[in-house]
Amino acid sequence: MDERKALEEIAASAARGELVFPTHAEMALRVRRALDNSDTSTDQLAKLIQAEPLLAARVVGMANSVTYNPSGRTIVDVRSAVTRLGFKTLRALATAVVVRQMEEMSKAPAYRQLAIKLWEHTAHVASLAYVIAKRVTHQDPDTAFFAGIVHEVGAFYLISRAADYPGLFDTQIPDWDGDEEAKVGRAVLKVLGVPEPVVKAIEALWEGLLAMPPETLGDTLLLADQLAPVESPLSELAGMSRAGVGINIDVALDDETLSGILADAAEEVKSLFSALQA
Repeated sequence: MDERKALEEIAASAARGELVFPTHAEMALRVRRALDNSDTSTDQLAKLIQAEPLLAARVVGMANSVTYNPSGRTIVDVRSAVTRLGFKTLRALATAVVVRQMEEMSKAPAYRQLAIKLWEHTAHVASLAYVIAKRVTHQDPDTAFFAGIVHEVGAFYLISRAADYPGLFDTQIPDWDGDEEAKVGRAVLKVLGVPEPVVKAIEALWEGLLAMPPETLGDTLLLADQLAPVESPLSELAGMSRAGVGINIDVALDDETLSGILADAAEEVKSLFSALQA
């Protein structure tokens, strides 16, 4: 098959707004809309979240992570978890459920494995972005976490549509520069209502120009992406794999180094990653 033509067709339909999401992702989208409404109460939000078991489990798990529970006081109910996390983090988790449920649209085993690996990469990037924002670039950590969760939505959607184009991701795609993935990504980001600063940070990731020392939200995302121990499987198919290249990024930051900061924050990264993988 003509892989490039197939990617162009998917990108064109996405640009026209012809996007398909899992039907059971609708509840998570309802939670997203409720979070955007300033009149939504904690009780109303808790009831909505409880109606989506996967999201409810993710919310309670995140509330009990090292990052959000430094005192070690375990929370066992959704309402308390909502209060502890706040609306910014809840918005990110609701979006994570929508993104992750795209895995289930990838019915062929090979495509499902691509989606699973892509989510593992995403969870690593989001967790690292949170810590890098807090400790290195001094951006808002919750915004960086959200950016990490949605930075691969274009790739997720391409994988979810692959069954309609048999053989699309069976081998490396020649002359693929990632333009189609970016077009699809922009369309999905628009549907999800992703704020413009986050979209710009993801655009910076696509451009791939990392400043040293890193300062912006885009730098935060780029650094997290490059440091993630699992890379996007679509990067490999596009011939942009890091395999065999080796990534050794370090930079002096005041009296510390990036590697020292990340080593010190390893438990926090692990806790966030585990909460997303649950």
